[in-house]
Amino acid sequence: MKINLSLTVLAVALFLSAQGQEMTQAITLKSPGNHSKKFGLKVDGTNLTSSDNLPVDIQQKIVDGNNGTTIEVTITAKDLVYYNFEKTYKISDYKHDESEFIMPGFWYHKNLRSPKEAPSFATSDSWQVREDRLSTPLTGIFSAQNKSYYSVIRRDELKQDAIAQHQSGEVILSSKTDLGFTGFKNEDGSSALVFGFPYHEAPKTYIRKLTLVPEIIAFEKLEKGETRKLTWEVSKGKANDYSDFVSKIWAYAYDTQKPASLKPDYSNEDAKKILTNFFKESYVDKYDLKYYSGVHMRTDDCASTGSAEIGFVGRVLLNAYNSLEYAEQHGDQKLKDDANAIFASYLEHGFTKNGFFREFVDYTHNNETDVYSIRRQSEGVFAILNYLNYEKSKGRNHAEWEKKMEKILANFAKLQLADGSFPRKFDDNFVVKDESGGSTPSATLPLTMAYKYFKKKSYLDQAKKSADYLENEIINKSDYFSSTLDANCEDKEASLYASTAMYYMAMVSKGKEKQHYIDQCMRAAYFCLTWYYTWDVPFAQGQMLGDVGFQSRGWGNVSVENNHIDVFIFEFATVLDWLANERKEARFSEFSNVIKSSMLQLMPVPDHMFNIAKVGYYPEVVQHTNWDYGKNGKGFYNDIFAPGWTVASLWQMLSPNRVEEFFE
Repeated sequence: MKINLSLTVLAVALFLSAQGQEMTQAITLKSPGNHSKKFGLKVDGTNLTSSDNLPVDIQQKIVDGNNGTTIEVTITAKDLVYYNFEKTYKISDYKHDESEFIMPGFWYHKNLRSPKEAPSFATSDSWQVREDRLSTPLTGIFSAQNKSYYSVIRRDELKQDAIAQHQSGEVILSSKTDLGFTGFKNEDGSSALVFGFPYHEAPKTYIRKLTLVPEIIAFEKLEKGETRKLTWEVSKGKANDYSDFVSKIWAYAYDTQKPASLKPDYSNEDAKKILTNFFKESYVDKYDLKYYSGVHMRTDDCASTGSAEIGFVGRVLLNAYNSLEYAEQHGDQKLKDDANAIFASYLEHGFTKNGFFREFVDYTHNNETDVYSIRRQSEGVFAILNYLNYEKSKGRNHAEWEKKMEKILANFAKLQLADGSFPRKFDDNFVVKDESGGSTPSATLPLTMAYKYFKKKSYLDQAKKSADYLENEIINKSDYFSSTLDANCEDKEASLYASTAMYYMAMVSKGKEKQHYIDQCMRAAYFCLTWYYTWDVPFAQGQMLGDVGFQSRGWGNVSVENNHIDVFIFEFATVLDWLANERKEARFSEFSNVIKSSMLQLMPVPDHMFNIAKVGYYPEVVQHTNWDYGKNGKGFYNDIFAPGWTVASLWQMLSPNRVEEFFE
């Protein structure tokens, strides 16, 4: 969209109208103790005015640039005022019911994978949210019919936030904030971008897991003579489909935000040394299964619990392999003995009668799950194959473990459907409890590894079938869902697993087939990247994460249901570096460096414990926006956490050569 710099604001408005776009604006004013009043604003030269006598002067400047159209709004108080400003950018030739949307790290398509208790079209076809919910403060609208898209991104420096006294309704902020809002709405059947300042979440605000409450509108106080300048950029582009749209949105967001790597606090070796304290202090040996206690723990004491979990948030077996490898490299006999005891206990006691892993055992309450998941089973096989390959490299063979793995892989063959997918959940008698195929890519990893380790083509055939399903039903449809086990919605881990699965397929392929898997890996990687923060969200004074100088760039949001950030990365940084080399995409390696430099920020060490009770017990639920699991809120953690998976994830990130060494 090109607008001549010499055009007046009025001429710009006429131009937009001729192109099928229309921009409107309003300001809402509040007097303390009274209901607010909303005033429509019209363009009068460079002024935005109302027929009412308002206590503010509002100037608007619209400038065309290389990336899009910049909208600058300057609000100056003529008297003490409490205000909320908004703009609507209507796209007349985009039918709203045919449009699809992105708010990175929070909204994909129409969020129809999400339940009505979370933000989705099931509740409303118009949504606007505070900017710190999003990995980039941006909204995009895509029209398949027009093969084009529009987006709006905030261009101001966002440095500070304020404490709000209430979670819904009209709220006068306690101090200054830089956070505005962004979103989309149905404007008389057409799609429209909506954005403004300070934040206004509607039609609901999402405050904790599956909990929507009435909308919140925040008001900033301006003293007489005080000014607030606001800047947004609206851009237009072409895209062949939703996947192409997402890749272009991410590249644009990255180029606009320009996230820089942080100064690393630790070398890879130093970080691993600190994390080993988790192995030392969390080891539990009083039950038939020996394990590292890594789930359902309190942040304030990090006391071990009776919960032993194979994969997902426990990652007992992967951590045992990590600990064993480190122990032998550094001559730590106690670490080595503990890790070997874990493997021995799971070999003897860790399987069901039909050969599945005992996924989750709760010794405190004397029960265990009898519904199993393809994800946790796959993560268990993944860990053991890494362990067996390592042991073989040391001249140590484990025939019994190999038989256990061949048995569980035979179970996988029974579970795999004709389309290549695996059911999400099932019981020990192979009765499917959740037929969703969203977790399928988690199985691709161990299947490719099994092909390499056992030299059996049947495992590769299974892997290829799973990759076909992944391509046809997930990547081609841009439908990444239901990989995380505590939610059933759009989530980061689905796209991360999809991208990593195609990376593993490329490791066991050659020629055109390998290039095809690289293409699929890259398509999924763009989706995964949109979950990772390209900016640093602001915090208010008194919110611990802000007080310790935490920067959110490089951390990923979790899912639509679970609106917090974490360090779920595992091999994805390695995948990005590999793709950067294979496809000459420098942004990938640059952002991989951001991720790797950022994710060690909250490492608990003496005198810098970041509200975690023990050294090396890396935090999990990092609450960066107005959302929580029920405890503590923005700027803090939930009181319960699972360091088992955070330690495992970071350890994989700190071991970038593992995958290629396995397949070599």
